[in-house]
Amino acid sequence: MDIRLGTRGSPLALWQARHVRARLEEAHPGVTVHIQTLHTTGDRIADVPLSRIGDKGLFTKELDNAILDGHVDLAVHSLKDVPTRLLDGLVIAAISEREDPRDAYLPATGRPGTLAELPPGARVGTSSLRRRAQILHYRPDLLVEDLRGNLDTRLARLLDGRYEAIILALAGVRRLGHEDRVTEPLGPPDWLSAVGQGALAITTRKGDAITGDLVAILEDPDARDATTAERAFLAALEGGCQIPIGALATLEGDDVLLDGFVASLDGRSYIRGQARGARQKAAAVGRSLAEKLLKRGAGDVLRKVRETAADMPHTGT
Repeated sequence: MDIRLGTRGSPLALWQARHVRARLEEAHPGVTVHIQTLHTTGDRIADVPLSRIGDKGLFTKELDNAILDGHVDLAVHSLKDVPTRLLDGLVIAAISEREDPRDAYLPATGRPGTLAELPPGARVGTSSLRRRAQILHYRPDLLVEDLRGNLDTRLARLLDGRYEAIILALAGVRRLGHEDRVTEPLGPPDWLSAVGQGALAITTRKGDAITGDLVAILEDPDARDATTAERAFLAALEGGCQIPIGALATLEGDDVLLDGFVASLDGRSYIRGQARGARQKAAAVGRSLAEKLLKRGAGDVLRKVRETAADMPHTGT
């Protein structure tokens, strides 16, 4: 039996697709997975800050349309790139076991090994408004500059001396074998990740029972419950990957504990909270936390972010 798997063409996306292919073919002798690469909007527009493009499926829409059109049977995404509202006719058929969800601090050669030790005025590269806001919240004396491109491109720009340090998702750095460049993982309690970071999402056509049954072996209940809480929090705030929102859920027995924040672009307004509840009601936990932050002014912060994010200057390449 042959099935077609859609993916982006970046080295990390191909690693993820090959990982999924290997697991499926190992679990289902007689199944052959054919990888098909497609270019997404986010890939094609690589010289503009993501906040100026918009974020409704920048890295997923073309792949998901290919599923709906019947060109592929499934697609592999980084869950953090998947909108909280899927295209009609699609389902997230599986969420895989989660890699480390933290961010990673990578300094240039000879530069300090922690974010706290960087000298005032040091340039830090990132494409994420969430990371920008957190950096400036803790270190308003640093210069945060835009950094686009795949992981190898970003590392090359670090080595060229364009930045004193860059911040990336630890999962991607680890998957591509560059963890030796990481000198400081950035994680809780002070630093929160993107919603869904570290997990892979497998999308299929709704009602495609054959493909759904095949990919069921990839499903990790812990990853599903934790990211369900995070994605419900994001959805309730009507946020996206280019809004300064972070969240991380941890599982404690039968409970899910969710930490989340909303911030202004300059990090000066920083509203953070926590919610706990039964993991069987993970989505309700996410919505509860969103309501708490909205009562504390998160809505006003997000409105101002949306008004100004698209007009941010292009500071870096």
